[in-house]
Amino acid sequence: MGGVHFVKPVASQPSIQFGQTYKSSLIRSILTDSLTVFWGDWLDLRVRILQVAASGLVSPLIYILAFGLGLGSAIDQAIQPSAGDNYLQFILPGMVALSSMTISFGGTTFSICGERLYSKTFEEILLLPVHPLALFLGKMLAGVVRGLMTSASVILIALIFTRNFNFLSPLFLLVLVLNCAVFAGLGVIVGLNVKSLEGVGLLNNFLIVPMSFLGGTFFDPQRLPLFLKVIVYLLPLTYASAGLRAAAFLPLSQFPWYSIPVLLAIAIALSAIGAYQFSHQRD
Repeated sequence: MGGVHFVKPVASQPSIQFGQTYKSSLIRSILTDSLTVFWGDWLDLRVRILQVAASGLVSPLIYILAFGLGLGSAIDQAIQPSAGDNYLQFILPGMVALSSMTISFGGTTFSICGERLYSKTFEEILLLPVHPLALFLGKMLAGVVRGLMTSASVILIALIFTRNFNFLSPLFLLVLVLNCAVFAGLGVIVGLNVKSLEGVGLLNNFLIVPMSFLGGTFFDPQRLPLFLKVIVYLLPLTYASAGLRAAAFLPLSQFPWYSIPVLLAIAIALSAIGAYQFSHQRD
């Protein structure tokens, strides 16, 4: 029978398969190289585990004693916290967020600054034959581990005071890891750009310290006036504090699920900026 027969083109299939293979190979290479870069930092971290774990514990412990135990009794008589049975329980997730932010950012920034400005070993990292994104992810992963070490100490205090094992729930730990990733990524970018340790202190005073008090660690952002609420919700720590607090003390139906994609989006954006920075870094 006569007719027109359509033949499915197959010439493009090998090129498509090659592209897919290349992408999967690139992803595996980036992940492997990221772990390699991280391992270099871990060799230094593992001999200072107690020091790293305790370094970010002082400020949260002071806040717990001063605000949670001292001022908390007066606050409990005035208002009912939106999460937890008392004000001490209310601020404990915020202290976890605060400690993870401080050490993930500060530890990462000072580590890179030390390599760039003092030991002069950072050039060796830039010469590694790896993807710039792998360099960023490796350094960021080291910052995440620093933040988790310190957070573990604060979580231990929270377990002693509350005996609430939701502080170890997968949802709580997911938000915590994302918070560490955000501020470790920010620390990498700052560490690549500052010219001296004084610059790190300046950024810490104008960025990290204000965020420590305005990031929902000591108060419920939902109770703020609209214009203040807009400012507070521009800070990534606010989403971490709200998510950790809800994961610890509120039912799953009241969890602010938007906090996870927001923190993830910020971490991805910082990864793109960091990879670009590494690809153009000249030391």
